[in-house]
Amino acid sequence: MPYDNRKELPKSVRDNLPAHAQDIYKEAFNSAWDEYSNPDERQGDASREETAHKVAWSAVKQSYEKNDAGDWVKKAS
Repeated sequence: MPYDNRKELPKSVRDNLPAHAQDIYKEAFNSAWDEYSNPDERQGDASREETAHKVAWSAVKQSYEKNDAGDWVKKAS
């Protein structure tokens, strides 16, 4: 179930990530959804959706991190 826009993202993503990070999440999720359609491409018994969410969070964490207040902020260059 790829996402067409930010409004369709899970509430936990919309409520916690800044707009740019949500865009990263959406694009990474959609890409992984397509890439891991074959169960043989996934690790263990993870579902297609579970795998896509893991990939999406990993993509976000490459550019964003939580600060001391627990908010997601862009990593310093």
